[in-house]
Amino acid sequence: MELLIIRHGQSEADLLGVHEGRADFALTKLGELQANTMGAYVAEHLPPDIILASPLLRAKGTAEILQKFVGCNLLIETDLMEFNNGVLAGLSKEVARVKYPLPLAGRPLHIPIEKGESELEFRFRAERIFHKIMQDYQGYNRVAIVSHGGFISQFIKAFLKQPNESEFGFATSDTGLHLLEIKEKARIIRFLNKQEHLKGEID
Repeated sequence: MELLIIRHGQSEADLLGVHEGRADFALTKLGELQANTMGAYVAEHLPPDIILASPLLRAKGTAEILQKFVGCNLLIETDLMEFNNGVLAGLSKEVARVKYPLPLAGRPLHIPIEKGESELEFRFRAERIFHKIMQDYQGYNRVAIVSHGGFISQFIKAFLKQPNESEFGFATSDTGLHLLEIKEKARIIRFLNKQEHLKGEID
C-alpha cells in the first residue's frame, strides 16, 4: 500500500496572521490554484484509488479539487483534522502571546491547551488513524490523505514509529506531497514535501 499525503493549499488564515488549528478558514484564490495544479499533477503521475480528507474547509476543499481530477471516492475522516488548539483557534498571534502565554519551560506533553488537546492526545490521534487506514483501506494500492501541516508531521512520526518526545519534525508546504510505502516487512519513504507541480506554474 502507498500513502500519498497532501497538505491543503493556502488558506485565508495564512494572510491574517492568526492561529489556525481548528479555526475553519477556506482556501484563498491562490490556494485553489495550488490545489488545481496539484490535482492535475497527481492525476497524471500518482493517481490514488481513494481520497481521505480532514473535514476542515481548507483540506476538504483541496480534496474536492483533487477528486475532480482523479474521479475516485472521497471520504471524510475526522481524525485527520489539525491540532485542536482550543482557545487559540482564530486568535491573532499578537493577542495570543499576551492572553495565553506559553509557560517558560513550555507546555508539558500531557497538558492540553485550554479547550483543546495535549501533544500526547494529538500524537495518539495520529497513531489511531494510521492504524485505522492500515486496517480499513488495505485493499487499495494507493490512498491519498489530505490534511494539515501539524497533523502530517505527527502522522509521519507514527509511520516511522518515533517516540512521543522525538525532536524530529516534518515540514510541509502548501500542497506539498509525501509518498510513503508499506510492505509486509518494511516501511519506505519514497519522498517528502515534493512541490515540483508548482514550479513554473505559480509565482
